[in-house]
Amino acid sequence: MAKRIQKPTTTLFPLPAVLVSCGSGPEANIITLAWAGTVCSSPPQVGLGVRPDRHSHGLIQHGGEFVVNLPRADQVYLVDHCGTVSGRDEDKWAACGFTPAPGSEVEVPVIAECPVNIECRLLQTIALGSHDLFIGEVVAIQMAEDVLDEVGHLDIAEIDALAYLNGEYRRIGELVGTYGFSKRK
Repeated sequence: MAKRIQKPTTTLFPLPAVLVSCGSGPEANIITLAWAGTVCSSPPQVGLGVRPDRHSHGLIQHGGEFVVNLPRADQVYLVDHCGTVSGRDEDKWAACGFTPAPGSEVEVPVIAECPVNIECRLLQTIALGSHDLFIGEVVAIQMAEDVLDEVGHLDIAEIDALAYLNGEYRRIGELVGTYGFSKRK
């Protein structure tokens, strides 16, 4: 297979398309991020890459909490909208018809219409260059009953997960294997 050398860029894919709520009360805001992921399993932690000039950056930094809300693929228009306007200029909650619901462990509201809400407390901020990395400890997770299987685990087929790949939103769908299947006989 022939390969062409490219200049360094952000090529990793797929990335989750998530809605991060931050701030509280009338200052509550929503930012769409694709630079989000698990960074530690014990204790569970997530990382978010956010540009310092974004409105949400200050809300996360000063509030010390955030919620990673996992949308369904059919919410893609709202996901895109929250990523293309600033909370300085618009109340995204009202514009998108999202309901701010109470967090169970944080003051930041969760997005009631998202099936999974991951509540986090900020542990550290690392300046990386164009973005700062916010690392948050997961302190609670809320999951809608309709995305859980019969034993209470997240059913990926039911959530209809959304991914971001090189400027495109894509559904995550077909099951092609499970962890450890290459070792099972």
